Amino acid sequence: MAMSAATSRSFLLNNPTTHQNHPTLKSTTHLATFPTTHVHPTTTLTSTYKSISITCSAAATTTTPLQTASSSTSSDRVFNFAAGPATLPENVLQKAQADLVNWRGCGMSVMEMSHRGKEFLSIIQKAESDLKTLLNIPENYAVLFLQGGATTQFAALPLNLCSPDDAVDYVVTGSWGDKAYKEAVKYCKPNVIWSGKSEKYTKIPAFDSLLQTPGAKYLHICANETIHGVEFKDYPKPINENTILVADMSSNFCSKPVDVSKFGVIYAGAQKNVGPSGVTIVIIRKDLIGNAQESTPVMLDYKIHAENNSLYNTPPCYGIYMCGLVFEDLLAQGGLVEVEKKNKKKAEILYNAIDSSNGFFRCPVEKSVRSLMNVPFTLAKPELEAEFVKAAAAEKMVQLKGHRSVGGMRASIYNAMPLAGVEKLVAFMKDFQAKHA
Repeated sequence: MAMSAATSRSFLLNNPTTHQNHPTLKSTTHLATFPTTHVHPTTTLTSTYKSISITCSAAATTTTPLQTASSSTSSDRVFNFAAGPATLPENVLQKAQADLVNWRGCGMSVMEMSHRGKEFLSIIQKAESDLKTLLNIPENYAVLFLQGGATTQFAALPLNLCSPDDAVDYVVTGSWGDKAYKEAVKYCKPNVIWSGKSEKYTKIPAFDSLLQTPGAKYLHICANETIHGVEFKDYPKPINENTILVADMSSNFCSKPVDVSKFGVIYAGAQKNVGPSGVTIVIIRKDLIGNAQESTPVMLDYKIHAENNSLYNTPPCYGIYMCGLVFEDLLAQGGLVEVEKKNKKKAEILYNAIDSSNGFFRCPVEKSVRSLMNVPFTLAKPELEAEFVKAAAAEKMVQLKGHRSVGGMRASIYNAMPLAGVEKLVAFMKDFQAKHA
């Protein structure tokens, strides 16, 4: 489908300034593939694809084909160690790029679709189906695609799961667990039954030492603390028969297999492991839906969203689409068992480099609970930390500065961080140490 000079004005590729700032957009003809038939969300993607071309008259005349999933990382991309929004799989970005203007031949972008049209319904339904496959989510659980980040769920949880006078328990292993507790104070009677604050959030308690509150409606944990790099390797079991386990899994969501049946609610912001910012995923046991406090805002009521299949109002359509592409990619890798193997290997390489540096680099977290996703570390000479971050950025390794509340450095090595990125960082660390030891 060649485009005339007139119609090409609707594309950013026609803007010379934009073209200069995006070195990957180098051709007048952008080759992409789209399926010729509509795919039902439960159908295996076996449709026939055809190549089309979109010609922009103002650009150059050479053609640069899209990289495939097996291609190496583009030379003009950095290794992004940000905690979130975070790096996404390059093949997923390329797929989104290919379908950006005309999704599967429907004549419009996902960003332009009605959220109630058949095209987007197929997208959200397949995303949900693939997520259920990835996590082996039981039939008695609902999946909700929401907005507002995990932080909004700090209020939604007590509003939906208990009355103002009900007791709930919080295990606080970092900043996010602490924020969740403080928000719950407004809506119920939360108890902090353990806090790692006095030890700067470097540990997770022994579960048998937890003094759980009799009759507590739920026990809340943050499965992986993004800032402090502390991760639950197993999960506590509520001692009360009617108490449910609730987990914020924002920064390790879909990084490993999880037995969903152990939890009443799992929630996660998507912008770390499974998509761009703007999407919040809630997995909730269906019998827990429908008991919201009377004052609960409609947009925080799980029943409203469950009854409307996450389409009560306009959802973050493009973000959900991107999550769906990531879910497809994770399944193509062999599922979360294989993904976890890759994550363990990356983390092992990085922690070994820290531990074998004779104290030049230090990780404060207890070894048994070190995060596979977020690796905080410091230098024995703090005055060198700014130089480390700057020098790493010059080598195309960015966002290594630690969270403003704790300082130091932090390497977030989510699913989409390739092994090559971690290997390059470790080589840089060794070289930096050799120069400054």
